[in-house]
Amino acid sequence: MPSLTLPEIPHYVADPPTQESLDFADLAVIDLSKSCTPEGRVALTREVHDALRIQGFFYVVNHGWSKAQVDRIFDVADHSFTSVELEEKRKLAFQPEQGSYLGYKLPRYWEIESKHGTLDQVEHYSINKDMHQRAHPEPLQPLLPEIEAFIAHNQNNILLPLLRLLAASLELPENTFADMHKMEDYSESATLLEYPNLPSPSYPRSEDEEQKTKNVRLKGHTDYGSLTLLWSQPVGGLQVLSSHDGKWRWVRHIDNALVINGGDALNFFSGGYYTSTIHRVVQPPADQRERVRLGVFFFCMPSDGIRLAPLGESPVLRREGLNKLPEGAVIPLVEDWRKGRSSQYGRVTLKQSMEDGVEEDVVAGVVVRQYN
Repeated sequence: MPSLTLPEIPHYVADPPTQESLDFADLAVIDLSKSCTPEGRVALTREVHDALRIQGFFYVVNHGWSKAQVDRIFDVADHSFTSVELEEKRKLAFQPEQGSYLGYKLPRYWEIESKHGTLDQVEHYSINKDMHQRAHPEPLQPLLPEIEAFIAHNQNNILLPLLRLLAASLELPENTFADMHKMEDYSESATLLEYPNLPSPSYPRSEDEEQKTKNVRLKGHTDYGSLTLLWSQPVGGLQVLSSHDGKWRWVRHIDNALVINGGDALNFFSGGYYTSTIHRVVQPPADQRERVRLGVFFFCMPSDGIRLAPLGESPVLRREGLNKLPEGAVIPLVEDWRKGRSSQYGRVTLKQSMEDGVEEDVVAGVVVRQYN
């Protein structure tokens, strides 16, 4: 019988939530436990629909994991950075030029502000849901079963129920989206677990860099997958661009909750009915200014061979006139889209858009925007 004792690692002590008076976004809270009944699924379908249409962000609570289990995952996330030597991180470095985020990304790789050449501070460790695709650092070896169980929970108990609600919201068969994100599909695009560390304690940002970037740590952008699952943590910095008035608003921390947002793949599949959510990361509030934002993300992408085209069989999209693209429009493959976004982000010179504060790039024939 396997041991129930978890390997001992240092406990990560989270910071208290900010006490600053901030302009927080008013986001819906989705109680995922209601998805267990037909009546609950009907109600949640409308709630998820409205949340994605209005704000593009929402919280998920009652997701099946206790606070103690989530705290342990943050212990593992912190261990991924603090207990792994720099040399080992370099040996396991990611390869974005090949369209791969798997492994360690060290700080000072992405360009955040081109005029003065200001670089990022983000350090992250990315893992495919197939734990055997790549080697892992020695300090994480005893923890791999825990990580694998966490990936399975995100996939089966959070992502798939949400994808079924999304299918219902477009009046599609319930497994339409779930079949595009199968657990057994181990291509890198399928799902990515990522532990980001922002900023890295080894690479503090100077006051001069803060002024040059106007305190922005990651420019306004959209995620290129279907949904992003972020396990809420207390250090502020994440902001969402409100579509109704164009203002950036802070995302509040809710203990033992997830923050969910829609990405480009969902935008493609819905013909723009669900738009990609624009968000950014800025300097933390004054009472958390020197803190590190340790994050745990679960990024989901469709399988590589799928075309990013509107699901024309959706009655909702047909009624909205969004069931097909204009003649001559580019319909990229997921693989081309994923690799293009991975290799070009922060590494190419962006062009100024006609819209003030917006810069553009072209990936797989599609215009990609960043909001400066």
